[in-house]
Amino acid sequence: MIIREISVSDPKHEVENLRYLTVQSSYLKGRADITVFVPPGNEQISDLPVAILLHGVYASHWAWTRYMNVHNVALDLIEKEVLPPMVLVMPSDGLWGEGSAYLAHSGFDFEKWIGKDVKEAVRRVIRQVGDKSKWFISGLSMGGYGALCIGAKYPNVFTAFSGHSSITNIEGFELFVDDVNPYRKNNGDGSVLACLLKNKDKLPSFRFDCGVDDPLIEHNRKLHINLEKYGIAHIYEEFNGGHTVNYWKEHIVRSLQYFNSWL
Repeated sequence: MIIREISVSDPKHEVENLRYLTVQSSYLKGRADITVFVPPGNEQISDLPVAILLHGVYASHWAWTRYMNVHNVALDLIEKEVLPPMVLVMPSDGLWGEGSAYLAHSGFDFEKWIGKDVKEAVRRVIRQVGDKSKWFISGLSMGGYGALCIGAKYPNVFTAFSGHSSITNIEGFELFVDDVNPYRKNNGDGSVLACLLKNKDKLPSFRFDCGVDDPLIEHNRKLHINLEKYGIAHIYEEFNGGHTVNYWKEHIVRSLQYFNSWL
């Protein structure tokens, strides 16, 4: 792992407690951006918990803040003492094609960009994040796929993980992208189930949910049934709603509160 350079916005010019990083990653062979929400009033604290939030296809690092206002939702919960001060880290997926799937393919390693470089970059430049900070990961759609797989593969990094409206296999990507063949190369069947089974002896705690009107609902139900079949502990929930910004904006709160239960 080599991070050659990190450019970071000046906190003096922050708006809505958001900071911006541009990281030159060896895994991406180039640069990628990260939006970071740093809760105010915690300048002297060095071990705040951290939640990485992964976006879906077509989007980038700003999706969670500028589509779903997640930073202000979190701030409201923090001010009401429903949620402890928590740093939110929202990286781009690497900006490959319609979406990188957070996998290794096409000469890049989008998984290690998230699992390794993002943590290292944030740890270096956000003073409120330290050696004792607990890390969590969540995501929506493609980001849910990434969070469920990366959370399972990096139990030494993440205390718990979650997914919302998650794509659960390579076939699920066919609903959103034109060509899934790059994802298949070197990634087996690419299913979340296979990833969870491969790492079942060391899995952190995890949850996932899906809207009953979501085109991915049957995929998520099948994953839930198979996890029960194989005796893998998890939380699965269904709610009203579809594959929409409003659904994710509402239910990301459940993941943040779930992560809080592991602090």
